[in-house]
Amino acid sequence: METAFKAELVHTVGELPQVAQSAPDFELVSSELAPVRTADFSGRRLVLNIFPSVDTGTCAASVRRFNELAVGFEGTDVLCVSKDLPFAQARFCGAEGIENVSVASAFRSSFGEDYGVTMVDGPLAGLLARSIVVLDAESNVIYTQLVPEIADEPDYDAVINLLS
Repeated sequence: METAFKAELVHTVGELPQVAQSAPDFELVSSELAPVRTADFSGRRLVLNIFPSVDTGTCAASVRRFNELAVGFEGTDVLCVSKDLPFAQARFCGAEGIENVSVASAFRSSFGEDYGVTMVDGPLAGLLARSIVVLDAESNVIYTQLVPEIADEPDYDAVINLLS
C-alpha cells in the first residue's frame, strides 16, 4: 500500500486486513510491560489507532482525540499502537491525563507486518503508518483507513458514525 510523508510517496509492507475478514491475532506490550493480546478484547469492539510515534504532534493529537471520543463508544475499547517503547507511551499518557484509551507497543511484535502497516521506505521506515482498523466483538474487521498523508489525522467522523 501507499501513503505519503510530506507529499513524498511511502510504501508499506502489505495491505490492511480486508473488511469482513477475521483480524490477525496480535501480541503487543503494555506500558506495564505486560502482554496485550487480541483475546483481551474478546466480546467488545476494538478501535486500533495505529501511528508512527506518540512524540509527534499529529500522533499525540490522535491519541488525545480518541481519548475524548472513547467515552462515547459503548461496548468498545480503543487501543493506540505504535513502536514507541512502553516507557515513552506511559510518560505521554501520564503527562496528558490519558485514561480512556489503552496504549501498546509493537516494538517486539510482528503487528506491523501482520496488519500491513510497517513503512518500508521514507524517513520513517520501520515505523507504523498512520491508520485505523476497527474490529467487531468477534474480531472481524468492520472498517479500515490508511491515512493518505502521515502528517494528517485519521477520519474520526467515519469511526464515530460506525460506532454510534
